[in-house]
Amino acid sequence: MSGSGLSGEGVSERGHAGSQPAHGVLVLDKPCGPTSHDMVSRVRRVLRTRAVGHAGTLDPMATGVLVIGVGDGTKLLHHLTGADKAYRATLRLGVQTDTLDAQGRVTEHAPVPGDLSVEAVESAARAFVGEYLQRAPDISAIKQAGQRLYARARRGEIVSAPERSVVVHELRVLRVEAPEIELMVRCGKGFYVRALARDLALALGSVGHLSQLRRTHSGSFSLADALDASALTQEPAALAAAMRARMLPLAAALRDRPRCVLNAAGLIEVRHGRPVRSEHCAHGPLPSGAEQGPIALVDERGQLRALGRAEAERVLVIRGMSEA
Repeated sequence: MSGSGLSGEGVSERGHAGSQPAHGVLVLDKPCGPTSHDMVSRVRRVLRTRAVGHAGTLDPMATGVLVIGVGDGTKLLHHLTGADKAYRATLRLGVQTDTLDAQGRVTEHAPVPGDLSVEAVESAARAFVGEYLQRAPDISAIKQAGQRLYARARRGEIVSAPERSVVVHELRVLRVEAPEIELMVRCGKGFYVRALARDLALALGSVGHLSQLRRTHSGSFSLADALDASALTQEPAALAAAMRARMLPLAAALRDRPRCVLNAAGLIEVRHGRPVRSEHCAHGPLPSGAEQGPIALVDERGQLRALGRAEAERVLVIRGMSEA
C-alpha cells in the first residue's frame, strides 16, 4: 500500500560483542506478506544491531523498495522519509474491502461499468493529479486520540480517518481490462494509494480495492538498488554478507543532495559542531540552494561526517556522524 509513516527511528545500541558495526542504507525489495517492521526486525537480527529503522511504510500486501537505515544510517531517515515515491498499482473494480486492499474483508459490491475504456479512466484520473485533500483509509496507522486507527477499528469502534493535503505528480493509466485497471503513480509524502483506489473507483461509478501494489522508487532509490527478495531466504551468515555487500555508504545514500568536501580545518569545525564556511571547503564554494534538504559534509575519502543546513554564507551542522 502506500507509504505514509515512519517506523521507529534507529536506537543507539550498535551491535553485539564481536560483530563489526554496520553503518549505511540498505534497500530491500520487500516481498508480499511481512510488514515493514518485520523487515526491520529481520535486519536487526541478521546484522546484530538494534540501530535499524525504515524510511516509509509498506503495508503487508505491498512489495518493492523499502529503504532501511542501519547504524548511523538511522540518522538519515528523517530526511529520506519525505522523498517522493512511485508505484505500480492494480485496481480491481466491483468489490470494496475494509482495508481497501486484497487482504481485507469484503464490505461492498457494485457493478463494473460496461463501457470502461482507457479514455474514461484517464479522464477520471485527471482529478487526482496535483494537490488535493485525501481522506486516509479508516484502517491505517494514523493516530487519533493517541491510538492507531487500525487498532480502534479492530475493536469494533466506528472510526473516521482525517483528510490530509497530498500531492500526485504523475498518474498514468497503463492498462484497462475490466474489472482491472493498472496505474503508475508518482506522489509525495503521506499519500495512500489504497485511498486513490477507493476514490478513483467511485469516480468511475463503482467501488474497488487494490489487488496489487509495488513500490518502484523511493526518492533516488529504485529496485535496481535493492537486495532481491529471493536473497532474504538465505541462511543468516550468507544473508548478513549479502546485506553488507549491498549496503550503501552514508554519503552514497545522499547522492541527490549538495555536498561540501571538508579540508582539515573544516573537519575540526565539524567535529566541534561549529559552522562551516567557504574556506573550509577543499573544492569550490559552499553549496547553495539546499533549502529543501540537508547538505552532505564529507571528508576527502568521501565519508559522511555530518549533515548541514545552509544559512547565509555558512553551513550549520545539524547532525554529526560517527568517525571511522
